[in-house]
Amino acid sequence: MLSRVAENLYWYGRYMERAEDLGRMVNVNAHLMLDLPRRLAAGWAPLVRITGSQALFDELYEEADERQVVRFLLADPRHPGSVLSCLASARENLLAARDMVPREVWEQTNDLYLLAREQLSGHLAKRRRHDFIDDMIRRCQQLIGMLSDSMSHDHAWDFILLGRYHERADMTTRILDVRSAHLLRGVDEIQPFDQLQWMSVLKSLTGYQMYRRHVRLRVNGADVLRFLLGHPLFPRSVCFCLAALGERLQTLPRHQAALDAVGRIQQRIDRMDAEALVRGGLSRFVDELQVELIGLGETITQTWFQAESGNY
Repeated sequence: MLSRVAENLYWYGRYMERAEDLGRMVNVNAHLMLDLPRRLAAGWAPLVRITGSQALFDELYEEADERQVVRFLLADPRHPGSVLSCLASARENLLAARDMVPREVWEQTNDLYLLAREQLSGHLAKRRRHDFIDDMIRRCQQLIGMLSDSMSHDHAWDFILLGRYHERADMTTRILDVRSAHLLRGVDEIQPFDQLQWMSVLKSLTGYQMYRRHVRLRVNGADVLRFLLGHPLFPRSVCFCLAALGERLQTLPRHQAALDAVGRIQQRIDRMDAEALVRGGLSRFVDELQVELIGLGETITQTWFQAESGNY
């Protein structure tokens, strides 16, 4: 396989996962704003920080209210991380590698982008926004199911999954970092609502029901950290994503450097003290995980996408 085709498939997986995760966050935040007292709600600005796009948002918008943040995250073509831009980038990457996937996958990806372009134009009423996000998430899930059941599980499939699980691990750490900041300030007035807000962290990652199944009914910060970072069976935990990355990497040539990077991240999680992190230091810990994940991405790029021969 050509290196550029492998890179196209990797970024297709990342952009599809990113679009889906952004949609989930917007819906969950809307519900949380209804549940919390107005004086305690963190508002919509944290969603911009999660995406790492604060500087661009400040340049384009005057106020971080619901209307402007939602427009920025869902529909602004000037924001390369918006849902619309992610779906456009996923479409472009798959177009360049469409011979590697079933024709129906390309058609469905193209249809999803066209739908998003139509639905996200004009005013985004709350009901219309909610319906679009639910439909978009279902279509993303259908696409990964279609790929899993109809695409050969060869190296092309491996690179799609590398992108998917790399992006998911990154997003999980970002959500934990920004969402937990409001929880860990130690303000007495916030304490009665801690459980509700940690629940929102779980729901942002579609993890609330599985948390209750695997952990306990009462939600608390330390258990949420252990679940979202270290649970080996929950598909959106960082631990699960790392295991999936390691499995895919072992099928590829020259995989040792990337596999070592995965192992270093897993060791950090294995050594963490969740109780201590809740009391303080979580932001620094998550920052270190994100630096390691960025390093993993650079290793993947250097190993397979910048091959001198043009083949990975």
